[in-house]
Amino acid sequence: MKFPIVIHKDPQSDFSVTVPDLPGCYSAGSSVEEAMIMAKEAIECHIEGMLLDGETIPGVAPIDEHKDILEYKDALWAIIEVDLTKLSVKSKRVNITISENLLQMVDHYAKRHGESRSGLLAQAVTEYMNSHQ
Repeated sequence: MKFPIVIHKDPQSDFSVTVPDLPGCYSAGSSVEEAMIMAKEAIECHIEGMLLDGETIPGVAPIDEHKDILEYKDALWAIIEVDLTKLSVKSKRVNITISENLLQMVDHYAKRHGESRSGLLAQAVTEYMNSHQ
C-alpha cells in the first residue's frame, strides 16, 4: 500500500513527517532520507496497532486531494510503500479459486512492481474494501 507523506522543515528543527491518511501518525528525521525511513517505520507501527485493535485500514487519497490543505502548503511530498503482508500480525494461509489467466496477470504485475502475489492481493482487497464502505 502506498501512503503519501508530507515532509516539513522549520528553522532550528529536524524534518517532520505527517501521514495525512493516518491521523495521529507522525515521524521525524535529521535529513529527508532519514525522515522517510522513520516515516515507513511509523506507518508500519501505526497500521499494526490498528490491525491488532481490529480497526479498518483507511483508504489512501491521492496527493492532489491533500496538497491544497493550508498546513501542507510549501511542504515536500513523497510516497512510502508498505507491504501489509510483512507486518507481524498473524497471517493465515488460504486456498482460493481464481482463473489461470487472472493468476498469471497477478503474478506478472506483482513481479513487475517488485511485490509478492500475496502482498498484491492483500493490498488490492484492502483498497477495494476501503473504497466500497
